[in-house]
Amino acid sequence: MTKGWVALLAGLAMILGGSWLAGEIQTSGGIEVQDVRFPGGDGAVMSGLLYIPRTATPLTRAPGILAVHGYINSRETQDGFAIEFARRGYVVLAMDQTGHGYSGGAAFSSGFGGPAGLRYLRSLPMVDTANIGLEGHSMGGWTVLAAAAARPSDYKAMVLEGSSTGKPFAADGTRTWPRNLEVVFSRYDEFSKIMWGVDRAQDVTHSAKLQAVFGTNRTIVPGRIYGTLADGTGRRLETPTTTHPGDHFSTEAIGDALDWFAATLRPVTPRADGDQIWYWKEVGTGVALLGFVALILGVFDVLLALPVFAALRAAPSSEGRGASAGWVTATAIVPILTLFPAFIAVTLLLKPSPLLPQTINNQVIAWALVNTALTALFGLRRRRPAGSGPQFDLIRGAVLALLTTGAGWLSLYAVDQLFKVDFRFWVVALKLPSAAQWRIMPVYFLALLLFFRVSLGALCTRLPGSRHPYGTAIAALAGGFALFLGLDYGVFFLTGALPTAIDPLTTVVAIQFLPLMSFVAVLSVFTWKRTGSAVPGALLAALLVTWYVVAGTATHVV
Repeated sequence: MTKGWVALLAGLAMILGGSWLAGEIQTSGGIEVQDVRFPGGDGAVMSGLLYIPRTATPLTRAPGILAVHGYINSRETQDGFAIEFARRGYVVLAMDQTGHGYSGGAAFSSGFGGPAGLRYLRSLPMVDTANIGLEGHSMGGWTVLAAAAARPSDYKAMVLEGSSTGKPFAADGTRTWPRNLEVVFSRYDEFSKIMWGVDRAQDVTHSAKLQAVFGTNRTIVPGRIYGTLADGTGRRLETPTTTHPGDHFSTEAIGDALDWFAATLRPVTPRADGDQIWYWKEVGTGVALLGFVALILGVFDVLLALPVFAALRAAPSSEGRGASAGWVTATAIVPILTLFPAFIAVTLLLKPSPLLPQTINNQVIAWALVNTALTALFGLRRRRPAGSGPQFDLIRGAVLALLTTGAGWLSLYAVDQLFKVDFRFWVVALKLPSAAQWRIMPVYFLALLLFFRVSLGALCTRLPGSRHPYGTAIAALAGGFALFLGLDYGVFFLTGALPTAIDPLTTVVAIQFLPLMSFVAVLSVFTWKRTGSAVPGALLAALLVTWYVVAGTATHVV
C-alpha cells in the first residue's frame, strides 16, 4: 500500500471516528439535534440548530434558551453552551445571526436576527414560554439584547458572555433592563474598551457603565447577586480566567451560565455546574479536522499516481538559492508588519459591495495583495519562477486540485448528513458553504490564487537543499504569526493590557492565520516534492482557503 493510500484511509478513519464521537456527545442522553430554518426580518430565511431533550414534549414543556454566537462565527460555535443546556433539560435554539452561516440577510440587519430567533423559539410546542433564557457571546449578546428590546415580555433571564449593553449596537442597560442579567466578562477579554469602557478587562468591576446596569456606584463584587431575582432586577458579574474567544471553550464560563439559568429558570434536570462533556465534541471534530488534512494529502497522492496525471509527476529541481535564516525571518515577519495596516485601511476606505460583500475577507485579500507585491519585488529574482511549465500542466494541475478539493467537500457533506457536525477545533472551523457563499467565492479565489502562486513560488525556489523543508516552510509562512501571538498575548497575560488593543478584532482574527498558514506550508511542500512545481500547491491552497474564509465569516451585502 502506498503512502498516499495510507494517508487517505487514515484520514477517512479520523473523519468518521471523530465525527461519530462528536455526534454521540451532542445527542447524549437522548437529545435530538435538528437543522432548522425559520422566517426572519425583511424576508430573510434564518438558520439554527435545535437541541431537544427527550423530556421536552408538548405535554411536558421545557424551558427554552436562545443561544447566539459572536461576529464572524456560526451556530456551531455555541455547541459547548447548547450541549450543556440541553443536558439539563432545556430546549436550545443555537441560531446563525443574519449574514452568518446559513442565515440570509446582511450582517447586522434586523436586530442581528435576534427577535426572529426568540419568536421562533417561543412558537415550538415543547417550549415553556414562561421560562425563556437568552444567552449570547460577543455580538451574540447584542443579538439577544435586540430580542429583549423587541419582545420585552417574552424572556425571563439573560447571560451576556463577553458582551455588553449600550453602544455601539445595543440599547443602554439600566438597573431594571434587561431582566435578570448575568454578565460573564473574562479577565483577559480583548474587547474591554469597546464593551465596558475600561482599558483592562480585569478592571471591569470599576466600569461606570456596568455599575449603572447593576444600580450601584461602588466596585462590583463578582459572584454577588445585586437586585432581586423575583422581580427581574437580578444582576451578577462573573470573571472567568480566559480570553474573549476562550469564553466558549471554557468550562468556567459555561458553568457560570449554567448556574445562572438554574437560578432564574424553572429547573428541569439538575446537574452540577462542573458536570460537562461538551469538550469531547471538540475533541471529535478536532480529530475530524486533522483527518481532513490527511485525506487531502492522501487523495492528491493517489490521484497523482493515475496515468492521466503522469505529466505532473516530477522530482523537484536541485537548483535554488537556499532558505537562509535571514530570508526565512524576513518572509515570516513582513506578513505580520502588513497585517494591521492592511486591515485598518480596508475598514476605513473600502465598504462592502455586491462584488466584495464580506468585510473580513476584503481585509484578507488586501493583505494578501500587499504581500504579493512585496514578494514579487523582493522574493523572485529568476526570469522563470519555479513551478512554471507548459499550458497542459496548468490545466491538469487545476483538474487535480479540483478533484482533491471535491473529495474533501464530499467527506464534510457526509458527516453533516450522518452526524450534523462540521470540522472544527475552537476558532478554526471548516463548514459547508451555502449557495450564496458559493456565488461570491470566485473573486476571493482569484485574489488568493495570485497570492499563493507568487508566495509559494518564491518559497519553492528556496526549498532545494533544505534539510528540513517542512520546518522551513512552516517557519516562513506561519512563524511570524506564532511570534506575534506569543509576544502579544504574553504581555497581555502578564499585565492585563493588550498591546494591540487599538484593533482587538484583527488580533483575534490573527489566531486563525497560525494553523491556516501552517497547513498551507505542509500542503505546498507535500505537493512540490511530488511534482517539482509550486502550481498544484498554490491551486489547492487557493481553493481550500477560499472555502474556509468565505464559509466562515459574515456577509454584509446581499
